Amino acid sequence: MPAHAHDDRRFNYRVGGVCLHRGHVLLHRAEDDDFWAMPGGRPEFGEPSDVALQREMREEIGVEVAVERFLWLLENFYAYRGQQVHELACYYLMALPDGSPLLDTSREFSGYEPTVRLLYRWFPLEALDEITLYPTFLKVGLRDLPAHPTRVVHTDEK
Repeated sequence: MPAHAHDDRRFNYRVGGVCLHRGHVLLHRAEDDDFWAMPGGRPEFGEPSDVALQREMREEIGVEVAVERFLWLLENFYAYRGQQVHELACYYLMALPDGSPLLDTSREFSGYEPTVRLLYRWFPLEALDEITLYPTFLKVGLRDLPAHPTRVVHTDEK
């Protein structure tokens, strides 16, 4: 429900989790996409964004994450599959449970949405320039997390 499409335009409301561990960041992508993004999803109507992030991680990878703090409110503009997208996204710093096997940064793993398989992988922060990551401001932003919640207005052009 948080996405609204009209012809070739779409509004999307999203929540994303920044998970850092031993100099790596956890990213995911849909199996049929050619780019990486922050794990997360769409809040349900009336669901607070931090609660939505916890729910999305439970549903996708089966773990209870700790939402630590709010990082960015992102107004993002980009094209995706023939539509111009105006996205509003809330990004939080999150942590996987201590001792979780998913904290093994050498391991890839899968997550699931109802209609698509998700691929998860840990990437070294210093290697982000070598991958396709959207939104692209994250390539710099992940290396220098804001001390206080920050609003970002960003446009990605392919």
